[in-house]
Amino acid sequence: MAKKKSESKPAKATKSTKTAKSTLAAHADGAPGINIGMSSGDRRKTSDGLAHFLSDAFTLYLKTHNFHWNVTGPMFNALHTMFETQYTEQWNALDEIAERIRALGFNAPGSYAEFIRLSSIAEEPGLADTADWREMVRQLVVGNEAVCRTARKVLKTADEAGDDPTVDLMTQRLNIHEKTAWMLRSLLQ
Repeated sequence: MAKKKSESKPAKATKSTKTAKSTLAAHADGAPGINIGMSSGDRRKTSDGLAHFLSDAFTLYLKTHNFHWNVTGPMFNALHTMFETQYTEQWNALDEIAERIRALGFNAPGSYAEFIRLSSIAEEPGLADTADWREMVRQLVVGNEAVCRTARKVLKTADEAGDDPTVDLMTQRLNIHEKTAWMLRSLLQ
């Protein structure tokens, strides 16, 4: 006959477990609150910055794709191919940025209206007349540099919050957009 286990009383809550529990709000569905080592305020600030970054990145993606479709002239083949490489890389990065916002506990913007409101890059209307390839390249230089400026702001916010994954993501994106701006600018010199 097996010994009957004695029922034990739950352990007393220590000060640290009380503090951890008081900062976590459970969701209505019973899922635990987010406890990744960042305060909800820091997560919110970083997420807000990432929303602006995502909006800039999406607007730049759309502009690059637009120019890929509409480039003409003696540089057509080279720019058509270059723009395709750039917009494909940008498209793949958008998912990582949005998923980081979700990991921080917030919804990522996902509509044109939100992107327009949050972006620092002017939307390029459809081209009735084909813009000169030089103007397209100039606008993409300006757009990539705008993405870099936004990334630096987010990087600073994330660094101050101790958010290493976001710092890493912004560092990677800075490297890509700075290099892209340099390569595009070289075409105009």
